[in-house]
Amino acid sequence: MFTGIVEEIGAVTAVAPSGDGVRLTVRAPKAVSDAAHGDSISVSGVCLTVVDRGEDWFTADVMKQTLDMSTLAGVAAGRAVNLERATAAHGRLGGHIVQGHIDGTGELIEVRPGSEWRVLRVALPASLAPLVVDKGSIAVDGVSLTVSAVSPASSSTGSGAHWFEVSLIPETLEATTLGARAAGDRVNLETDILARHVQRLLAFSADRATTTAAPADSHAVFAAAMEGGSR
Repeated sequence: MFTGIVEEIGAVTAVAPSGDGVRLTVRAPKAVSDAAHGDSISVSGVCLTVVDRGEDWFTADVMKQTLDMSTLAGVAAGRAVNLERATAAHGRLGGHIVQGHIDGTGELIEVRPGSEWRVLRVALPASLAPLVVDKGSIAVDGVSLTVSAVSPASSSTGSGAHWFEVSLIPETLEATTLGARAAGDRVNLETDILARHVQRLLAFSADRATTTAAPADSHAVFAAAMEGGSR
């Protein structure tokens, strides 16, 4: 479990084939300072397990499914990555609950610079759009951010139809890889875990309502979902 507060910017130093996946070596002086075999480290939002480590580096295996779901596909030596160690149970939750389980990727479609702030607009798959709300939380490349704007729910399909925006303060621009991002870049996305659970409950409740031919407006479906989830 992570909080989306990046501790350092590391760098991939080696990539080796490993079955249908890869084994990464990452330079991460701070992240490995107290790391042990089997520990979890978030690499640009992807939870990876330490399989070996040295004074300032660690190695981790990345399975094919993770490569298919994230920007680690095609990763090469030299790529800068955001790093965060798993949060301690007694630590402060400075960001929000981040699992390191990527939902998919988005494309940065606009960067609006300002005197201090920078606004990023990210296109995302239609399947993820309902899980992102204005003033809600989202992890972008492992960085906990607050959503500052979202596309209308009525957006049609097409390139860039569904999007959200985040506003980055100078500290985020300097302390994470997001400061170097440009339009066209792809980023890892992890939506809020509570939104995903509600979506799943609603899906089951809607299916049950259809099967029984019972009337189900949105309020009734949500109430049924909450009732089912509390048992």
